[in-house]
Amino acid sequence: MRHRFFDLAFTPAVQAEQMRRGSRAAYAAIAAAAGGDASADALSQPEVAFIETLDSFYLASVSETGWSYLQHRGGPVGFVHALDEKTLGWSDFAGNHQYVSVGNTETDDRVALFFMDYAHRQRMKVLGHMRTYDANSRPDLAPRLGVGDYKARVERFILITVESLDWNCPQHITPRFTLAELERLVAPLTPGLLNSNRDWRPASRFSA
Repeated sequence: MRHRFFDLAFTPAVQAEQMRRGSRAAYAAIAAAAGGDASADALSQPEVAFIETLDSFYLASVSETGWSYLQHRGGPVGFVHALDEKTLGWSDFAGNHQYVSVGNTETDDRVALFFMDYAHRQRMKVLGHMRTYDANSRPDLAPRLGVGDYKARVERFILITVESLDWNCPQHITPRFTLAELERLVAPLTPGLLNSNRDWRPASRFSA
């Protein structure tokens, strides 16, 4: 776990609850062992490689009314890019035109990103500051945040300055697979199945 993440997430109220539940000493020891190494909160090769395999994540912001707002963001695999060890970015596509996350970060730029790999039961949290740019105002970002021939209109570019990150444990993550992942898994079996069962048809449950 990351020392800076503990500083930001473990508020006095959280620490009091940890103390009451018996986990405070363990987390305090981890934080002490981590020290003040700022590189622990930078994006390293494992984090970058993990993000590049994903086609979606969740983005949380806080509104002026104090309510948190969670949004799903998706695109082609690898559409979130690590521009350097402290910066993430992506092309943001036109959606339902509510602009809740964009509006929220105009008054409070702090956000949380939650990256999930259901197939491998992995998850990672990122805390950071979000900046938004209209696509036509920052054409220099287009090559760096490109999405190839993905069929969607890029409305804006989003940059996240990473403040801290943390890997979660895999408990209670039910493995789930996309259609593309399933196709890759069954591909080695498909040729043999088709060659040996050319006239195969699904049996009717009413067959004699």
